[in-house]
Amino acid sequence: MKRDELQIGFACGRVKGGGVVAAMRERRIHQVFVVSVLAKGAHALIEIAGGLALYFVSTTTIVRLISRWSYGEIAEDQHDWVARHLLQFASSFSVAEHDFYAFYLLSHGVVKTVLVHGLLKEKLWAYPASFAVFGAFIGYQLYRYSFTHDPALILLSLFDLVVIGLAVHEYRLLRKHLPTH
Repeated sequence: MKRDELQIGFACGRVKGGGVVAAMRERRIHQVFVVSVLAKGAHALIEIAGGLALYFVSTTTIVRLISRWSYGEIAEDQHDWVARHLLQFASSFSVAEHDFYAFYLLSHGVVKTVLVHGLLKEKLWAYPASFAVFGAFIGYQLYRYSFTHDPALILLSLFDLVVIGLAVHEYRLLRKHLPTH
């Protein structure tokens, strides 16, 4: 029995074009899934690079670089929003925060990289693990949003929801032993 027959309950030849359309739809869903997981993987690599950079650059150096750049920008434009906020950030950036950001970025990136690898290799363990981890990320992002009101956290959470939804779809197909592509 073909995959489409198992999935939608009828043979391709019995309904004019229905099986072909369903197969094309599944292939497109899988492609979107792969692209979204690759995007998560790219983001994970950026987090790893950022975490490693923070581990190798001292808090003092970071504060000095931000301050030097910000003061130069403020000298040109006293109302430079980015420079003023970076300067405010640098004035309160502590060693403890530095260590937290380095650990957070590195651990977050490594966990996502492992999940992305598992999802792309269609390992069954990776699907429920990604539901739990990405769900936890959403919870934390919404928690942070309650303090910062940063719309990027909402967008990131929505993207995570889409990835979870696509992963659930893929997981159901794999559990039925159907090819996902």
